[in-house]
Amino acid sequence: MSSNHHPGHGARPRPVMMIPLRRCGSHALRLRLNLSQQFYSPYPLHLVDMMPLLPLYGDLRDDRAYFRLVVDVVGLAAASMVKWPGIVFDPVEVFESLRGQPRSIHRVAWELLLRAGERRQAQVVMDKSLDSVHYADDIVRLYPDMLFLNVVRDPRAQVASMNRAIIHDFDTLLNARTWLAAHAAADHVVQRYPRRVLTIRYEDFLSRQQETLETVCDFLGIDFLPQMLDVAASAEARQIAQLSSLWSANCYAPIATNIDKFRRQLSDDDINLIETLTGPYMDRYGYARLSRGDVNITPALIELAGMRSAQGRERAWHALEQDNFRDYVLRRCRADYLAQLHARLSQASGALGSSTIVTLDQLDQGAFVVSD
Repeated sequence: MSSNHHPGHGARPRPVMMIPLRRCGSHALRLRLNLSQQFYSPYPLHLVDMMPLLPLYGDLRDDRAYFRLVVDVVGLAAASMVKWPGIVFDPVEVFESLRGQPRSIHRVAWELLLRAGERRQAQVVMDKSLDSVHYADDIVRLYPDMLFLNVVRDPRAQVASMNRAIIHDFDTLLNARTWLAAHAAADHVVQRYPRRVLTIRYEDFLSRQQETLETVCDFLGIDFLPQMLDVAASAEARQIAQLSSLWSANCYAPIATNIDKFRRQLSDDDINLIETLTGPYMDRYGYARLSRGDVNITPALIELAGMRSAQGRERAWHALEQDNFRDYVLRRCRADYLAQLHARLSQASGALGSSTIVTLDQLDQGAFVVSD
């Protein structure tokens, strides 16, 4: 069955991935595009956090392994900080609808997103789990018509933002390395699928919001709407702005003067470090360098950064609990869910019996369709 069809449906929404790295202004873009009824991009699942667990499921040709995976991806959606409004997934029914198709954790996650989009009658759905850029080839194999929105931001500003975000490391060197790896993965996507990628700079969105949004809408094949320029109209923007300090600015118009706020947030050494690692990208995208970019990055330096970041993470969780209890509990709940999966899978690993591929009885899919 082609990726474009689903039992009982016509053509499915066009799939789009935003790449390559969080803290690039991605929510600001997503929330504005969501004001179009032709487009839908809910709060992302961030499947990347489940990827280290994937080998523990075993052979996905075994229905037991794949069913367990489907249940757990649906559980990840349920444990998400921001729920997808008006939709509940039944893992039994999702498994039955997917069992005859190529099996993949990405197929499961995209099935949930496509269904959410279909429910809203959207023509385009976008996954904002930017880290999925590292699995782009696997995903394109499943969805050959995939488009990519590649959002570039000045690495100094982005790393400064990452340094203060509980979702990233608490060290400039580690976050600059993450930035570099993400953009190397984006380069691969651009080289492999050049006509499928639109690259925009976040700074251009700040300074020329309408022009940038018109370009994005044209690329996605949806209509630009003037109300996209007024994000205050977005109830979701107001909702997430209250949930976490990471998103507090999302219910306001972007502030262009924040472009070089990083100069106040980073030391000269930090800036030199970032420019050492990302200099060629800065040149390519037109970000003027401020330093010599001559730091010698040794394994010892990286090890030290790891230790510093671990201490910073502990302090950040403690501070979050004091400063924003809701944000703390919602993030903790998801982190605990992933930790429970890891513990259960580690225990069960090998218990299924590795040599046999088990097929579960087919269930009647019609029985899962609610028709009251």
